[in-house]
Amino acid sequence: MRVGRIIKHACIVVGALITVYACVDPDTDNPGSYNEWLSGGSQTIFDNGAGAFSTAFPSMTEAHEAVHEAGDVAFEQTFVTVPSPVNPGLGPIFNNVSCTSCHINDGRGKPPVGAEQITSLLIRVSIAGEDSHGGPNPAPGFGVQLQQRSVYGKTAEAQVKITYVEKSYTFGDGESYSLRFPTYELQNPYTSLPPGLMVSPRIAPPVFGLGLLQAVAESDIVALADADDKNDDGISGKPNYVWNVLEGKRTLGRFGWKANNPTILQQSAGAYNEDMGITNFVFERETSWDQPQYDGLSDEYEVSDSLLHSVEFYIRTLAVPARRAADNVAVLAGKQIFADAKCGACHVPRLRTATDVAFREVSNQVIYPYTDLLLHDMGPDLADNRPDFDANGQEWRTSPLWGIGLTRIVNGHQNFLHDGRARTLIEAIMWHGGEAAHSKDYVRSLSRSDRDALVKFIESL
Repeated sequence: MRVGRIIKHACIVVGALITVYACVDPDTDNPGSYNEWLSGGSQTIFDNGAGAFSTAFPSMTEAHEAVHEAGDVAFEQTFVTVPSPVNPGLGPIFNNVSCTSCHINDGRGKPPVGAEQITSLLIRVSIAGEDSHGGPNPAPGFGVQLQQRSVYGKTAEAQVKITYVEKSYTFGDGESYSLRFPTYELQNPYTSLPPGLMVSPRIAPPVFGLGLLQAVAESDIVALADADDKNDDGISGKPNYVWNVLEGKRTLGRFGWKANNPTILQQSAGAYNEDMGITNFVFERETSWDQPQYDGLSDEYEVSDSLLHSVEFYIRTLAVPARRAADNVAVLAGKQIFADAKCGACHVPRLRTATDVAFREVSNQVIYPYTDLLLHDMGPDLADNRPDFDANGQEWRTSPLWGIGLTRIVNGHQNFLHDGRARTLIEAIMWHGGEAAHSKDYVRSLSRSDRDALVKFIESL
């Protein structure tokens, strides 16, 4: 049992506020009926430590708690090569050996430092064109994701070398800052890289709170979109519609750096398949299929249906940590600066989940994720130049900000953005371009004390 699970029971005792809140039908037009300290509505937990991202919903039935626990165990299981009586099926090519190896403490990954091996960053690849469902066109010999590791006797697809170039800039008050521009080089490929190969690095994102984001009505997300910028505010978010494997059609994407996954289940199944080489009922074929590394075996799924569903449920029921110091004077000043800079145009503070009679734990909750779950043009400096369904090479989904201030405590670093290039929150802000260029320029013009207040506010989320 994790420490976070013990804390969960303590929260039930001391969290009377949550218990009362869960019984109220919150009215988004009445500020007195909700509480922004409770980022996850009634599924908020009070934990500022290393287990802040790893605690179950505090309000769940015993049956659901049991499924969550089973998924917790499966999420941490390490897969190995065959033959093995426990967790066989790794590879033959893969990126990592378990879910938690990338999502450490259910949190954020980081790029390697110095001679470190890549552990929580992966590389998406493709070539020009689209697949049969309008998604990225697989690169011949490599598919849509690079696997830089392999089992004994097989050859990894390639290795990845990351280099950085530092560039210096100046805030309006004369204080300097620098940004590091990464370059990704694929080395020692097992076969020739196809011409025009597109490469997109992706850091493992936090996995808590996803069940609440999945519970937001599609109509509410689409209502936030303004693809043609009809209101002339410079913000033109749009939804990504992606291939839903189980439904056999394109549906709204919510998860992943480009909102390229429609559900937690598909995202989880895809991670098993692409990251670990584990087949399942959603993705039945080895990622090495039609490559020399393919083992040629027509065996059973390497993760059972029940375990896959339990992992999906585990992720779906990870609670959100409460705000910290939300009434601090500096935090409140930063909150106003956040609004004045129009950061909330994309990082929408408040959403509401739909009514769900089948899963009441996520039903009708006012939450504070600070995202619209839409795609936005972030400018050429952050571009990966790789389309992903309706997302073009400069567009990224707005990342939720809830819990971001606990990253150092939970994950021991402060690397942000899709590839971890930003080493602080202020660096992450200064990378913003495209639709967010106005917000970046506003922050650049602030005094040091105002910039610090803005960071304090974001760290309180």
